[in-house]
Amino acid sequence: MKITIRPFRETDQENVIKLWVKVFPDAPLHNNPARDIRTKREVQPELFLVALLEDQIVGTAMAGFDGHRGWVYYLGVDPEFQRQGIGTSLMKRVESRLMGLGCPKLNLQIRANNIEVQAFYESLGYYAEDRLSMGKKF
Repeated sequence: MKITIRPFRETDQENVIKLWVKVFPDAPLHNNPARDIRTKREVQPELFLVALLEDQIVGTAMAGFDGHRGWVYYLGVDPEFQRQGIGTSLMKRVESRLMGLGCPKLNLQIRANNIEVQAFYESLGYYAEDRLSMGKKF
């Protein structure tokens, strides 16, 4: 299986949204995929990646770097193609791009009850930190 990873293109939007609905069925209502894509394309669009099998989008990763820390969002792989190295390839590409920008540390958040995803990130060297995640919606 030959996977290609490249930056998101405007023509990918419909297929990326379909993938996210499939991969993140329990996403909160305030996560509006079209809005999230639009705003990401305005800031560091080179850190929004898609994984393709031939011409089918099978995975995504969105990252950002604020000059202090990097963050990764929307790492997801179509369930039909999981456990084939696509998520790992996307994360390695994100890490490489962030390191190239001088990013010293990458953070990510997962739902506390998502043991399977936690095991995936642990296999890549990530670990749980003693932090409380806080947020505020506008």
